[in-house]
Amino acid sequence: MEPHIHVSLFCLFIGVVSPRTAEASVDTRIKPGVNNYSKYYNYSELTGLLQTMVNTYPHISNLSSVGRSVQGRELWVMRITKDPNTDDPGKPRFKYVGNMHGDETISRQVLVYLVDYLLTKYGEDQRVTELVNTTDIYIMPSMNPDGFEKSVEGECAGTDEGRLNARKIDLNRSFPDQFEETVVTKEDAPEVWSIIQWILAKRFVLSANLHGGTVVASYPFDDSANHQIEGSYSRSDDDLLFRYLARVYAKNHPVMRTGHPNCPDNPDESFEEGITNGARWYDVPGGMQDFNYLHGNCLEITMELSCCKYPPASELRSEWDMNRESLMAYMEMVHIGLRGYVTEANNGSGLPDVRIVVAGINHNLTTGQHGEYYRLLIPGQYNISAIAPGYTTQTVHNVLVTKGKATELNFTVTPAPSALVSGVPVTTSAATSAQSTAQSTAQSSTPAPEPTPSAENKAPASSGNRSDPPPPPTAGPEVSPPLMPQDFRHHNYADMELFLRRHSVEFPAIAHLSSVGRSVQGHELYVMVISDNPTVHEHGEPEFKYVGNMHGNEVVGRELLLNLIEYLCRNYGNDPEVTQLVNSTRIHIMPSMNPDGYEVAREGDKQGYLGRNNSNNFDLNRNFPDQFVNITEPRQPETEAVMSWLESVPFVLSANLHGGSLVVNYPYDDDREGVSQYSKCPDDEIFHQVSRAYAQENALMHKGHPCEMLYPEEYFGEGITNGANWYNVPGGMQDWNYLNTNCFEVTIELGCVKFPWEKDLPKYWDQNQRSMLQFIHQVHRGVKGTVSDIHTGSGIPDATIRVEGIDHNVTTAQTGDYWRLLVPGTFSLIASARGYEPMKIYATIPKDRVEVVDFKLSRVGAGPEGRLPAGPPPTQDPSVEEFQNFIRYLSQGEGLEELVRSTATENSYRYRSEREIAESLRGLLLNFPKITSLRSLGQSVDFRTIRALEISNQPDEAEPSEPKIRFVAGIHGNAPVGTELLLEFATFLCMNYGKNPAITRLINSTRIVILPLINPDGRQLAVEKQCTSTRGMANARGKDLDTDFFGNASQHVVEAQPETRAVMKLILERGQTLSVSLDGGALLATYPYDKPVQTVEKEGTLKYLANVYARNHPRMHLGDPRCPSTGQGGVLRAAERQSHMGSMKDFSVDFGHCPEITVYTGCCMFPPAEQLSTLWAENKKALLSMLVEAHKGVRGVVRDRSGKPIVGAMIVMNGGVRVYTAAGGFFHALLVPGSHDIEAIADGYQHQRQKVVVSSHEAASVVIISLNMDNRIFGLPREFVVAAAAASMTALVLTACIIWCVCSAKSNQQKDGFHRLRQHRDDYEDEIRLTSMGSKKALLGHEFQDESESDEETLYANKL
Repeated sequence: MEPHIHVSLFCLFIGVVSPRTAEASVDTRIKPGVNNYSKYYNYSELTGLLQTMVNTYPHISNLSSVGRSVQGRELWVMRITKDPNTDDPGKPRFKYVGNMHGDETISRQVLVYLVDYLLTKYGEDQRVTELVNTTDIYIMPSMNPDGFEKSVEGECAGTDEGRLNARKIDLNRSFPDQFEETVVTKEDAPEVWSIIQWILAKRFVLSANLHGGTVVASYPFDDSANHQIEGSYSRSDDDLLFRYLARVYAKNHPVMRTGHPNCPDNPDESFEEGITNGARWYDVPGGMQDFNYLHGNCLEITMELSCCKYPPASELRSEWDMNRESLMAYMEMVHIGLRGYVTEANNGSGLPDVRIVVAGINHNLTTGQHGEYYRLLIPGQYNISAIAPGYTTQTVHNVLVTKGKATELNFTVTPAPSALVSGVPVTTSAATSAQSTAQSTAQSSTPAPEPTPSAENKAPASSGNRSDPPPPPTAGPEVSPPLMPQDFRHHNYADMELFLRRHSVEFPAIAHLSSVGRSVQGHELYVMVISDNPTVHEHGEPEFKYVGNMHGNEVVGRELLLNLIEYLCRNYGNDPEVTQLVNSTRIHIMPSMNPDGYEVAREGDKQGYLGRNNSNNFDLNRNFPDQFVNITEPRQPETEAVMSWLESVPFVLSANLHGGSLVVNYPYDDDREGVSQYSKCPDDEIFHQVSRAYAQENALMHKGHPCEMLYPEEYFGEGITNGANWYNVPGGMQDWNYLNTNCFEVTIELGCVKFPWEKDLPKYWDQNQRSMLQFIHQVHRGVKGTVSDIHTGSGIPDATIRVEGIDHNVTTAQTGDYWRLLVPGTFSLIASARGYEPMKIYATIPKDRVEVVDFKLSRVGAGPEGRLPAGPPPTQDPSVEEFQNFIRYLSQGEGLEELVRSTATENSYRYRSEREIAESLRGLLLNFPKITSLRSLGQSVDFRTIRALEISNQPDEAEPSEPKIRFVAGIHGNAPVGTELLLEFATFLCMNYGKNPAITRLINSTRIVILPLINPDGRQLAVEKQCTSTRGMANARGKDLDTDFFGNASQHVVEAQPETRAVMKLILERGQTLSVSLDGGALLATYPYDKPVQTVEKEGTLKYLANVYARNHPRMHLGDPRCPSTGQGGVLRAAERQSHMGSMKDFSVDFGHCPEITVYTGCCMFPPAEQLSTLWAENKKALLSMLVEAHKGVRGVVRDRSGKPIVGAMIVMNGGVRVYTAAGGFFHALLVPGSHDIEAIADGYQHQRQKVVVSSHEAASVVIISLNMDNRIFGLPREFVVAAAAASMTALVLTACIIWCVCSAKSNQQKDGFHRLRQHRDDYEDEIRLTSMGSKKALLGHEFQDESESDEETLYANKL
């Protein structure tokens, strides 16, 4: 076989004149052998080169022009694919665009080289061949050929002469923008108009726009609502995907991946991982990449390829070498995610313009002409829906997207019954037509491009922070009238339930049915949510609600809300107004708040009271806490459930539908004096506005004389009234909404007859249909936006928005988004949050839409860029920022909810015996040996083993830098639900490891200890279905183990139980961050202490942790008041429920230095096994939230100045809470969000204090504490103390020497005196005796007195 000879086209190039070129001729002087990597091609040379390539490789290339520049130069596009003259729907379209700024030239050249590389390597290189065969590749080397011709080689900084087009227009500031108007005419920027047509016609999947000036990959969004010059992270709905794609290019580029371009004009510029969010880098309104994403089905990233915009040609070869692999790898990304077709069930034809919806990602794309779609996604599990007007929505759950080639997912949709009702046959063309009428062109003052047969003419996918919803569109002649409800009748509870379930099943993509609680008699309080993503709160999308039938005999609201559900579902995708409302609003509808009362009410009741109250005979609209009156009646289950619901959703606007009159009633409903007079609330003006919006659409209501036959004197101006001015209603729901949540609620009286006859129901729909829709529109008035951290770009939850002059604040939701209803005018808005500096912005509110105002807050004590001053940066893994983004994603919005949905598990739940529990734990160890270890902690009284399972990516190695979380259950043997939940939780984690990216990452970064059963002896005695029995509660010796944990031996009356000793040993192991204990008999979360103490040192943090669990549990917000023997609910300090000594969680806090909460999973201690699946579903998200929470707070390392870690250092937080450093000097402490002072204390070292800010949605603040040796003794400098000590010692030694010398001398004299005394003793004996009657002292004084002061006494003593 002869060797294959490859000759580059650059060596065989001959000039061919394009028939469309504007040049008079093409330069044909380029000869074979020219080194084409050492020169730039001008327009003439480029045209000839591209034509030559096409002529040489016609089977895989096609050259065309998508338009012309100002000066008439063609905008050449080279199409490279197998069979380039046909359209294959099975191949995704990809594009590269270069030289958008004429003086940024590297892109122009490397794209020419890429064309040559693909063409010449085809058939020779397997990678290139596969890419060309499976991808429809479009390459535009120069979007601004006029600018290139004016640019000068060697000009690194560039000039406007070359950057702009021939009309001095920056092409990358001229596309329709989501945040501001761009006014660019076709004459001024024909290049932009041509590209827009091309983008809309081709429906590209992935794209890149190549520039120059630095080295980085920049991803959307390129600008933000406030157009802050730099530092404002503008997050798209596909932010994680865009980061993933940007990293693919960056990591394959040898300079870009370093993150340090080292450009001469900005040597300090750096980009983490070589990528950046566009707006965070600098604001670019009117950019092309954002237009692609919002309007073109296409994900585009901007690549900056070189520091020098127009470098010398000698650098071209090295630039090509640096970018070749990145260009190839990025193109291959067009094949990741999902792909497939949507076909019509009847004839099998492909359906175009079908929306492909990914649950939790508020960016939808549509199918192509043949029903094909490509949806790029990062690996994970997703719920995918196909939504086509006139067809039943199809949803596929838990679709697994793996790394590598796209997962294929096809949909076959069937005509919806509504299409048959309308009498319109559902065909492919009809569906397409319906879609086009429901969509509009991008909102911009830039004139829309002229439509082409294959061009899309559609609005961007709805997103709360992109653009304001337009006013309700006026139906034109081509728009069919909306379908009206057909079901006008009274619905009892069973009938209403069936109606709701039917619509939820029939329209699953936009309708979701759930219950927020139960009535006294156990009827569900159903809520239907209608939105394009009904199960999640979408960032920037307001939450709206209607509540009906609060008084059971006032039924018009109940029936109208059922009619509204039918109207919205049947007209979505067909009627522009309904489609816009559903896409831009999350609408909650509760048809009946008092289903018990309805069941006893009677049709025809005009003014009666039968059925008004609930089954306990309480008026629910007098049962809410009141600002002026103490409501003494017991809180009803319906009231508790609704309060819990309102606190869990960030509602903005609401209406409570009643009957008995015809008027809109606004706050306040009562006053301090309790008399009928105007009781004005701070937002009186906006309540006037929204009330009028409803009333003016109802002609009879607007008249103001509603019930002339019943109440001839009653008059309401414009059909509205202040509640208290009409009559006092203490304990009403509307005032509670306004005072305790972000929600503005009015009460609407719908008719003079409370329970009208069924035949009259259509009349009520006709009167109120427009009013109900217009009232929903009011949620899009005023101001909205996001409050975020200026440094991280992440939203700040629970930030406060204050309007100067209005004494009523609102707070931000979990992802930092907020809505504040206001009347038109100019207002001063102030955003504040714990740990942040407040910020004021003036905003002018328009009349018919919402104004977007974002706040970027700096942390307290931060520098100008929002960063807190810190010491040396910690040594971190390069993926730390990615992990921080991961924790932020799980902490905000629906990240955790999406994780729960994407990891659905099927299991047959049952209670296991102690032996089966042991076998289950061993089974996990044997099946997952790489991530589990099992150990025995000890034995029970009856010698049953107490086991703990550890789950980690390195279970047998110490990893002190990772948080360690402890889950325990079964301290009371008669409450085994916790045991089963923890066994299921362990199985769930192990089964999803390596399959679900989020679970895998959590396990890789956390040490999880699961102790499912502390009291196996008690468990053996307990009996199923015994909700209140104490059998099995204690251990085999009758001891309640939760009263046996004492830190001091002296506190034990008897020795601790063996089970207690085993668990205490585990608790006392250092380095544990958080503990969660599961128990039963109530529905609440408690925090320390169980013992009766007046103050709890770190109550804020402990209570916060308990609230995190409760908030992620669907029913634990307020608990279950029906629990026997306890009415508490929600979150409590443990002692408030049942005070006792010796509890496990008190011991954990005091001696294990680890916060512990106790979660009571349900009212029944030992419920039937059939309830386990429900209990698992309720607790799954909450348990996962604890894994996420373990990564928050503050963590760090304590070391000395040489870098040696200090083990056992004490970390004191806010002057009280203490933790200790473990091996490696690591510490980690959970803290309530806010600003905190921490102090590091270690023997022999100086203390050091630092301030940290803890966020509820950020991974732990990292601090590196380097301690100096303690040079102070007794509070004085070491040098001074040492010198003083030395001087003191010297003085002491000298003094001792002197004393010794003196004493020595005296001692010699004394010895001499005694000698003389003994010598003359005999001679003087008689004399002494004779004079003995005299003074002996005197005698001695005369003869023997020594010079020493003390010798007299000494001699006297000796003499005696």
